[in-house]
Amino acid sequence: MTFPSLKIGDLVARVPIIQGGMGIGISLSGLAAAVADQGGIGVIATAALGVFCDDKEVGYLEASVKILRDEIRKAKEATKGILGVNIMVALTNFADMVKTSISEGVDVILSGAGLPLDLPTYLKEGARTKLVPIVSSAKAARIICKRWLTRYNMLPDAFVVEGPLAGGHLGFTTEQLDDPNFSLQKIIPEVVAVISQFEREKGVKIPVIAAGGIYTGADILEIMKLGAAGVQMGTRFVATDECDADDEFKKTYVNAREEDLVIIESPVGLPGRAIKNDFIDSIQKGLKKPFKCPYHCISSCNCSDSPYCIAMALANAKKGKLKAGFAFAGQNAYRVDKILSVRDLMHTLEEEYDKAKAQTEAS
Repeated sequence: MTFPSLKIGDLVARVPIIQGGMGIGISLSGLAAAVADQGGIGVIATAALGVFCDDKEVGYLEASVKILRDEIRKAKEATKGILGVNIMVALTNFADMVKTSISEGVDVILSGAGLPLDLPTYLKEGARTKLVPIVSSAKAARIICKRWLTRYNMLPDAFVVEGPLAGGHLGFTTEQLDDPNFSLQKIIPEVVAVISQFEREKGVKIPVIAAGGIYTGADILEIMKLGAAGVQMGTRFVATDECDADDEFKKTYVNAREEDLVIIESPVGLPGRAIKNDFIDSIQKGLKKPFKCPYHCISSCNCSDSPYCIAMALANAKKGKLKAGFAFAGQNAYRVDKILSVRDLMHTLEEEYDKAKAQTEAS
C-alpha cells in the first residue's frame, strides 16, 4: 500500500501532502524544494519577506518582490516537483506577491487570512497556476465559489480547510478554538457538502485539503475518510533538516511541553497559537517593546498601539533569536522529539498511513 495521489486540476502530487506555508521565513526554497522532491507540494511563505533584506537602500516592497522571485527560482532549480506559494490576503503587498508568483510560473497559489475574492483577476491568459483559497468554514467556501462563478465564471482549483489546532494566526475566535462545533472533523464534511454542489454545476472536481492538527499517517487516513483529498501539514516540517529556520527555532519544538502551547492575541487582530517563552511572558504582563513600524506588512495590524512588532518578533525567531521573538506552532508541536530529514519524515508518515489502513481493513 502507498499514499493515494492528490490531483489539483492537471497537477498530480504523488503524495497527498501540502507543506504549510510558514512565515516569517520558516518555509522558503530549502524546505519547499525538499518536500516537492519527495512527491508532496512544497510551499514558500511570502509574508514579510522584505524584512530579510540587508540592503538599506532597497525599500521593503521592492525587497519583498526580489526575495520572493529569488526563492522561487532557487526552489525550481532544486526540484522538478510541485511548488506553491502562500500569500495572505491581509498582506499590504498582496497584489505584488501574486503577480510575481504567477510571472515566475509557480504551480499553486494558496491564499487565506481573509477571503481571496479577486484572486482570479491576476491570472493572465495561458497561466497554469492553480488558485487555492484557505478557509475555516463552509460559509467562506460558499462565498468564494459564488463570487468567482459570478464574476469570473470559474471556481477554485482546490480548497484548504484549516481547523483550530493549526499554528500561527487562526481564523476563529478564541472561544471557538475549544468548541467541538468548530473542529476540523466537523468542518471538513460541511465544506465537502458545499463544494459538491458547485462541482456538479460546473462538472469539475475541487479537492478539499484538511489542515490543522494533523500529525501522523493515521491522522491523514482518518481525515481522508471524512472526504478530504489530502492534507496540509506545517508543524511536522519545522523539525526537519531542510526547514529554512535556524536550529534554535527548531529546538523550541523539540523542547516544547504540551502546556507550553498557548493562544496569544496578535497585533493583527487575530488569536494565534505559539510556544510560550520569556518574550511572550513579558507581553502578557503588559510590558511594551518599543518599536517603529518600518513595514506595515499586514493591513489589519494595529501598529500604533501594539506592544510589539509581529514581523520583527517572528523574523528574530526565524534567525534563532528567541529572546527577541517567539515561534508559532500547531497544537501538536509538543509531540516533536527530534529533527529529521524531509525524506525520513515522508517515509514515516507513509508507513503510519499504511499500517492504519491495514488495521482498518482487517477489522
